[in-house]
Amino acid sequence: MPLYRTYKQKDLTVGVWKVDETIEQLRSMFHQFSIYEEGFERFKAEKRKLEWLAVRVLLKELLGEEKKIVYLPSGKPCLEDGSACISFSHTPGYVAVAIHPSAEVGVDIEQYGTRVQRLASRFVREDEQVSVASGDEIYALLLHWSAKETMFKLMDDEAVDFIDHLHILPFKPEKSGCFEACEYRSGKERKFLIHYDTHPDYVLTFACVTPSTR
Repeated sequence: MPLYRTYKQKDLTVGVWKVDETIEQLRSMFHQFSIYEEGFERFKAEKRKLEWLAVRVLLKELLGEEKKIVYLPSGKPCLEDGSACISFSHTPGYVAVAIHPSAEVGVDIEQYGTRVQRLASRFVREDEQVSVASGDEIYALLLHWSAKETMFKLMDDEAVDFIDHLHILPFKPEKSGCFEACEYRSGKERKFLIHYDTHPDYVLTFACVTPSTR
């Protein structure tokens, strides 16, 4: 389907695409699929091919032109021509892409589901407050998890631990909004402003590294 949702925060743009096309339909949306052929052929599973294609279709939709994605040694994605900073994420049925012309960005999308309750001990600190949103603990836990995934992408440091190094400051979850988080890995105790949106199918978080958080 066309672009599902977009979010704007100054120069930061985030798009969400609902993936209900076939592989053939997604491929047909490119004018120069040859630049993607090698990367596409690396995947065997149809699910991974759909996600891979949908991310690039969404990127094309947001930029207005086709751009090739390459990866740093750390695995962080970037545009081959360096014209903007990007981040992307996927969850069953959706992909998300964040773009900023100059600042590092992070985005994460997580499917709504009860699995997060079983995993909470892996990412919620003892000193963090998980405020329940409208009587639903799942959304609150997903926001904590997703926000830390977004921070992890922004920091681009494989040694980051979700318990030891990332701290979500107290906030009351709403349908959408923002909250602060802090990292303890760099020694600078940098704060991040995490923007979020909740949806019946998912939660979405995104942020960018401004000069004050570098």
